[in-house]
Amino acid sequence: MSVKIFVINPGGGSTKVALFEDEKPLKYREIRHPVEELKKFPDTISQREFRYHEILRFLEEEGISLKEIDAIASRGGPFKSLESGVYYVDETVVNDVLNGRVQADHPSNLGVLIAYELAKISGCPAFFVDPVSVDEFDDVARLSGLKELPRKSLFHALNTKYVSRKLAEEVGKPYESMNLIVAHLGTGISISATRKGRVIDVNNANDGGPFSPQRTGTLPTTGLIELCYSGKYDKKEMLNKVVRFGGLIDYLGTDNLEEVISRIEQGDQYADLVYRGMVYQIAKEIGSMACALKGEVDYIILTGGMSKSLKLQKDLSEYISWIAPIKVYPGENEMEALAYGVMKVLRGEITPKKY
Repeated sequence: MSVKIFVINPGGGSTKVALFEDEKPLKYREIRHPVEELKKFPDTISQREFRYHEILRFLEEEGISLKEIDAIASRGGPFKSLESGVYYVDETVVNDVLNGRVQADHPSNLGVLIAYELAKISGCPAFFVDPVSVDEFDDVARLSGLKELPRKSLFHALNTKYVSRKLAEEVGKPYESMNLIVAHLGTGISISATRKGRVIDVNNANDGGPFSPQRTGTLPTTGLIELCYSGKYDKKEMLNKVVRFGGLIDYLGTDNLEEVISRIEQGDQYADLVYRGMVYQIAKEIGSMACALKGEVDYIILTGGMSKSLKLQKDLSEYISWIAPIKVYPGENEMEALAYGVMKVLRGEITPKKY
């Protein structure tokens, strides 16, 4: 028997929504939110009603009745540390988000708030799947070198877990039996080591790892401290430099990989250097995760928006193909991952967890 799932995925400048029948999307829209519109709100949480009504408009325009939906699936944000899995959206998680009991302010936190309200109308359950704060670290991975600054497990867990499970299904092995390195290559980059179904280590894309289209990744520590105290920038400006305007944007003025590659093809040697530097850092991080797995790696997975680039695939493989076979699942796959997780619950294949 087929099931219908309504999926919500709030992001920085848009809210993606879709109606799925099993794993097939029937309706999809990326509702764009102009920067000028979002600037009217003092913080992310205050956008809740605005985005909620935009979603209601989509449902009305597409003729979708909430009464016909079997479940609602929402992206999960940087909540408290949680095990991997599918969770009920309940009053507890809603209250934590509303009261700021989260690890970061991010638009993904809005998803559970909106899903909770829609579920009241539809009468169906609402869930979130593998939130950003999935934490399966080995204890040794938490040590940073300063007691006040433990390493945190915050990463692209939703897509990382989804493509890992899809690979396991394709090769006919239990996910819990495999050792994998997953490189999520988006505007931020997180590269993880999965041992027997648990992500035992990963770089937090905001704090370290390779530089990416928008983020600096790991920086020279003493130089960063000097910059912070130089008087040139305040705290907000420094945070923006590191997580929004670093990486390719800082070097080349764009976060668009296709544009960078086009510039390289036109003979831009500096663009070529910066691109090769990013590839080099990605490869080094993948190599470090191979060490975390003691060299026992079944597959390396490349995923995220940048993995669509055949040039990037080729250039990375020259560094890493000796480690393990490479599989590519291009794109972010978040909508599919949300529908997939909730479908498993509705079919009784997995048991949902309580927050």
